[in-house]
Amino acid sequence: MSTKDYLEKDYYKILGVSKNASADEIKQSYRKLARKYHPDANKGNASSEERFKEISEAHNVLSDEKRRKEYDEARSLFGGGGLRMPGAGGPGGQGYNFDLGDLFGGSGGTSTGGRLGDLLGGVFGRGSGTQSRPRRGADVETEATLTFADAVDGATVALRLAGEGPCPTCRGTGAKAGTVPRVCPTCEGTGQESRNLGGFALSEPCRTCRGRGMVVDDPCPVCSGSGRAMSTRTIQARIPAGVADGQRIKLKGKGAPGERGGPAGDLYVKVHVTPDKVFGRSGDNLTVSVPVTFTEAALGAEIKVPSHGGMPVTVRIPPGTPNGRTFRVRGKGIRRRSDGLNGDLLVTVEVVVPPKLDNKAREALESFRDATAGDDPRNELLQRAKG
Repeated sequence: MSTKDYLEKDYYKILGVSKNASADEIKQSYRKLARKYHPDANKGNASSEERFKEISEAHNVLSDEKRRKEYDEARSLFGGGGLRMPGAGGPGGQGYNFDLGDLFGGSGGTSTGGRLGDLLGGVFGRGSGTQSRPRRGADVETEATLTFADAVDGATVALRLAGEGPCPTCRGTGAKAGTVPRVCPTCEGTGQESRNLGGFALSEPCRTCRGRGMVVDDPCPVCSGSGRAMSTRTIQARIPAGVADGQRIKLKGKGAPGERGGPAGDLYVKVHVTPDKVFGRSGDNLTVSVPVTFTEAALGAEIKVPSHGGMPVTVRIPPGTPNGRTFRVRGKGIRRRSDGLNGDLLVTVEVVVPPKLDNKAREALESFRDATAGDDPRNELLQRAKG
């Protein structure tokens, strides 16, 4: 991208946020727009694909604190009219971008000059080092849906990612298959042309290679010589055990590929977990509701209850257990990442009233009722109500 494009594009406007937007606001707006204009959701729509590129480009700059600061400072410097953009005026209608790294740093250098030199050197390119400087790939966000069991145990999932990267046809060279770019004869690979005007060092992107440092004689038909293209890729990502619904997982080095040998960005995966038919979750504990009969609750019993991924476990129900009481089975919950130990299984009993009784069962219950006629469980409640 040229210097002119970099500064004239309003990334805040592209994402629909204010200049003072927080990192979370930028992220939320990007995710909303990316879903709307994603190539997979707009197949064959060239305008949506171009819009997706703009959104991704804006997010790559504004989501990186350092790059956002450079972008804001550079726009502030040029927006004030002190320096001109290429094509904005100047001799013969041709404007120039000042290389303040040379302007201030070449004659004694001050702390201000050094900072501005670093700033504009990073934005515009300074000398031969800028064009070949490695750049870290952008961070990428996506979502994945797991079953409850996979969330508890961990799983490897296939994630399909889309974004701009090196053209797969020419492998980022911009040259047609069977050919290679050549070093620009004008700038000798620096990507910059310099002019000395009475002590002022002026530099601008090389007009021959447009700042790339290389010349493509026979361009790639897919990327038209840019070396960049929209592409999709599928990666295998390991989601750790114990991930919770809505949790955001960082997978280091699984984001967009770096440029010029730079490291790849990171991949952030927001996990959605489908509910389970048997188990629930409370922190690192699994929960399960188990029906018990009236006699088991009244007389006590040992009952079998399910456990995740294993054999049923035995839980002892003491006599007189009320409906809704919860029992704890140690070590049968979710593995904690902090210490590698498992949480517990929380078993809540639900007393089941039989919908039908035969004569023998009815007579037995009537005898029980008569034997306990003086024990009204509501007496204390009524006394408290009288106050």
